[in-house]
Amino acid sequence: MNQRPETAVEPDTKDWTWVLERPCPDCGFEAAAVPADDVARLVLAATDPWPQVLASPDATRRPDPATWSPLEYACHVRDVCRIFDERLALLLTEDDPTFANWDQDETAVADRYGEQDPATVAGEVATAAAALATRFAGVEDVAWSRTATRSDGSRFTTLTLGRYGLHDLAHHLHDVGAATP
Repeated sequence: MNQRPETAVEPDTKDWTWVLERPCPDCGFEAAAVPADDVARLVLAATDPWPQVLASPDATRRPDPATWSPLEYACHVRDVCRIFDERLALLLTEDDPTFANWDQDETAVADRYGEQDPATVAGEVATAAAALATRFAGVEDVAWSRTATRSDGSRFTTLTLGRYGLHDLAHHLHDVGAATP
């Protein structure tokens, strides 16, 4: 297993909501081009490579002290799927909910991402992605325009929440050098 990192990864404080308007220059994902009917399928496509990534003998190794290992990225992807599933459930059952803040960097440290078992995490990614894809697959046409607000004030519809989450999933595949959907 990975030893405790000597250097913490710099927290990501950027507002990534701009990916809803233009393609990501790093990973190439074009969130705005994703139709509602493709969100569920793409959740699965963007998480299917993780078992193979985590089977690598280097899955627990950071490429440098300030960059997450593939295992740490996979733990984050699992948690993104879980958080987005919770947020989607709120969006579909409450009128204009506000999502609680989620500090992804705090979660990575508190849950010791780098010390988790890669095989276990691979299964957890698949389970969390399947739950999220199932919930998105059940969204009815009129519900794609329901709205919610993130704790920082960013506004989302069901569709933009899906697109935003898909970028996160695709971007992290790019981060570890895996093929993106």
